[in-house]
Amino acid sequence: MELNSPIKDTWKVFTYGFFLACLILVFLINHNHQTVSISAARDTLVIPPSTPINADVDEITAASNSSSSSSSSSSWTGNISLPPPMTPINIADEQLNASSNSTSPPPPAVRDILLVPLSTPISNITVDQFNASVSSSSSTSLSSTLDIPTNYSPESREKPINQSATTDSTKKKCNIFQGRWVYKEEETPHYSSTTCPFLEEKMSCRKNGRPDFEYEKWVWENPDCDIPMFNGRELLERMRGKRMIVVGDSLNRNLWESLACLLYTTISPSRAHVDAGGPAYKVLRAKDYEFTVEFYWSPFLVELNLNHESGRKVLILDKLSPNAHEWQGADVMLFNSGHWWIHQGKLRAWDLFQYDGELFEDMKIEIAYETALKTWANWINETIDSNNKTTVFFRSISPEHKGQQWCYNTTQPIMDESYISIYPRSMTEIVESQIRRMENRVRYLNITQLSSYRRDAHPSVYRSKVSKIITEKYKRLVSSYADCSHWCLPGLPDTWNRLLYSSLFFDSSIN
Repeated sequence: MELNSPIKDTWKVFTYGFFLACLILVFLINHNHQTVSISAARDTLVIPPSTPINADVDEITAASNSSSSSSSSSSWTGNISLPPPMTPINIADEQLNASSNSTSPPPPAVRDILLVPLSTPISNITVDQFNASVSSSSSTSLSSTLDIPTNYSPESREKPINQSATTDSTKKKCNIFQGRWVYKEEETPHYSSTTCPFLEEKMSCRKNGRPDFEYEKWVWENPDCDIPMFNGRELLERMRGKRMIVVGDSLNRNLWESLACLLYTTISPSRAHVDAGGPAYKVLRAKDYEFTVEFYWSPFLVELNLNHESGRKVLILDKLSPNAHEWQGADVMLFNSGHWWIHQGKLRAWDLFQYDGELFEDMKIEIAYETALKTWANWINETIDSNNKTTVFFRSISPEHKGQQWCYNTTQPIMDESYISIYPRSMTEIVESQIRRMENRVRYLNITQLSSYRRDAHPSVYRSKVSKIITEKYKRLVSSYADCSHWCLPGLPDTWNRLLYSSLFFDSSIN
């Protein structure tokens, strides 16, 4: 028979009590750990980017489970997990990076998680509540957080310094024929009568004894843009295998000589063919470029018949100049006509006008001029196909300086920008009106105003080698001898050709 000891009973009670206390302690520790996990995670729900926005709570939970690689030790039964620590975003650096590369994606820490504030307990969240939460969260986008303009694009990056930052609607076009003359001491001409041996004598002012050379140092500038400088080699390269013609009076011959000299001094003289002996036709051919530039004498652009059956000199207003058949086939055409129309007295070239077979002795000059220009315009429209690559220019009037603005003994330009040439405005309006009616078939080389300031650039009395002798012996005849119509070369016509060059090859917005 076994005896129960009081000591043994006490030990059993103690053992059972200790075991129960351990169980309670383990339970309390585990419960406290879960409470801490819930408290840390309650403000954030992690949704992988592959989860559809309209997914329900179960789908969100499943996606969260599949994307968590080690959630068992630190996750709650609701499968809410803490995101990995996020590297603080440096706002200034992000703005700089966005400016330099707008196509780069957001940082991985932002791109790979969607942060949704949980104002509603997770266990009770609905799809509508979830979508509303997403909407309120996404309303502040990455671009606004980083202060990146919403309309940012690669095209909005900083532009080169020589381009305007204005929009197309406010962009101001640059008219290269408007501006001012700027004196530049360092300016030197591209040629001389020595380097251009075919330069006409009456244009060679230095060679004829003109003592001042300041007229060669004035440069035409526009404050709104940089007008390209003339580049003879580039012109030849762009015009390789092509033909240019210059048609008109002695002022266009003045322009042709300037252009020919500018090109002649660009290439080796042995690689140029020049025929400039006669006043009615001149040609320069750059052999290596197969490019020719020709001059055709035609001061009216229509026919002047000096052997008319009437025995009179007749200007035929509806018949183009006899050498017009030579104009065809040119890639660039430059015309002018004007000065010979306003000559009076003995300088007038015609006795009668003819139109539609009928002779007229009395006809207003403006009507005759307009009729002749219509004849020329009809030829352009009929000869130059709208799809043809031929470029046609009409050069405006080259002003004379007589009367109060006499060019004799003058060495400075007219600085009054309000000065207007004495050439009849009605004649200029006829030209401009005709060109407008031709619907952009002809481009207007408008050199009148810029040339009107340059009374210092005429040959004046330095029109021949014996100018000094003549002016000393016949001082009273100086007013009739001084040439205030043509221009010294090198000189103003070089600027005309610079503007022609710019109009031909550069952005049309400057024109």
